[in-house]
Amino acid sequence: MPGTRKLGRATANRTAMLRALVTFLLENGKIETTVTRAKEVRSMAEKMITIAKVDSLANKRLVYGFVTKDAVVHKLFTEIAPKYAERNGGYTRITKIGPRRGDAAEMAIIELV
Repeated sequence: MPGTRKLGRATANRTAMLRALVTFLLENGKIETTVTRAKEVRSMAEKMITIAKVDSLANKRLVYGFVTKDAVVHKLFTEIAPKYAERNGGYTRITKIGPRRGDAAEMAIIELV
């Protein structure tokens, strides 16, 4: 499911990182990360919200296969997805916040709209 960016990691590590970031985004509504990671997370989070808009057993199983916390899946199907029922995509916003102090990596905040 993830896109084409490798993010300097092996496949298993990259997938685990993206699963964790998507879970944290859906749990908290906002996270701070690098711009390239935020772009990958946006893609995956929007796919999860789009899947959750139709409340079926098959869709729940798809989301449970990617999101790592049961409470977040429940929140996604009961609170987040109904909020975006009439919206066709564009559920997240990425805002650049400048370079990171340690290594000057471009940082961004990704949040649910």
